[in-house]
Amino acid sequence: SAPAFPPFGHKTMKLTPRYLAVAVLAALAPAAHAEIAVDVIGGSEVSLEGLMQADGNWFHNDVLDLNAPSSNNDGKDTEFEQRRAEVVLKGKGTSFDWVVGYDGKNNKWLDVNLKWKLGTSYLQAGQFKQPNSMEELASTKNNDFVSKAMVTNLFGLSRRVGVAWGDDQPNYGYNVSYFGRELTRNAAQGQGFGGRAYWAPINAKGSIVHLGVSVVDYDTDFDTQRLRVRPDADLATGRLVDATIKNADRERTYGLEGMWVEGPFKLQGEYMTSRVKRYDAPSNFTGDSWYVSGVWNLTGETWGYKGGVQTTPLPNEPASGMWQLGLRYDKTNLNDDPILGGEEHNLTFGVNWYWRSNFKFMVNYVKVNSSRYNTTLRTNVDDNPNIIEARAQFYW
Repeated sequence: SAPAFPPFGHKTMKLTPRYLAVAVLAALAPAAHAEIAVDVIGGSEVSLEGLMQADGNWFHNDVLDLNAPSSNNDGKDTEFEQRRAEVVLKGKGTSFDWVVGYDGKNNKWLDVNLKWKLGTSYLQAGQFKQPNSMEELASTKNNDFVSKAMVTNLFGLSRRVGVAWGDDQPNYGYNVSYFGRELTRNAAQGQGFGGRAYWAPINAKGSIVHLGVSVVDYDTDFDTQRLRVRPDADLATGRLVDATIKNADRERTYGLEGMWVEGPFKLQGEYMTSRVKRYDAPSNFTGDSWYVSGVWNLTGETWGYKGGVQTTPLPNEPASGMWQLGLRYDKTNLNDDPILGGEEHNLTFGVNWYWRSNFKFMVNYVKVNSSRYNTTLRTNVDDNPNIIEARAQFYW
């Protein structure tokens, strides 16, 4: 039988002294701020932002050990880890904006780019998020759930070095880009292009309707392309769906997205289908994934809208904070005979608490259902674990 959830505190979280000192100083600060103004240099308003996240995952395994021993963990059914330690320096001017960001926890560059503003249009060069996932393009500190949906983690391309041209109007916008590798050495590679267009027929305070489409197409860079995703748990070492495509040449992903906001309620969803083009092979591979989620602000706050993504407000009452309830259903299918990577669908329930202007606490319960063909048993094997997740976050 599967083991019961271990008690809280089963394993001590490892925080370096400098990160702990920053957190303590922030907690003692008399006032909270969304960002720190540094100076005005060359007509550019310079500010400093940061994000620190610490996660805990409790695994109730079924078949696969989702936290099998590795170089990063001891293999126990509980895992605690600092998730992010980001510092971002920004400059905002009349004609140009710039940003330089780094994640000290993961030792990787974040947004590092220069944007030339031409009215509502812009030309951007450097490293930035590619235009193919609404959830990925939104601010990480305001994610509705501890883990992004499977479709985002599977097909969202995130940051690459390139150039882009776009336009952001109040009710519509677009972005087209050409990109190459990731700025961090030995990270993601593969040249390609992407584009996203969105339309908001309703964009008023407390009432938003958003629709969008996207596509990215890029060189897989390696002869073997592996598509796999964690079961909505960022600290899991195991994957329940996993497809290996040999003789891979290019991957193209199409996306559809939608969002509806009415007062304290938000409903959103995304669907992506991805095709891996193969050379010297009888057929290509196609997989897809999607999610639908709903969030209710119990304390009455609503969302804003900018650049084709939602913006999350500060609490109406900082002392008591903003409380949210969230529910998400997401599904992934990586079966395309003769490659049988498996199917998975998850149900996630979450509670979020934004306290004052700088703190956020999250708790999620994930019910996982998956099925994948086992070549040894020559049959499909069901694997249905449960996961509890928690996150503590400090940002400015």
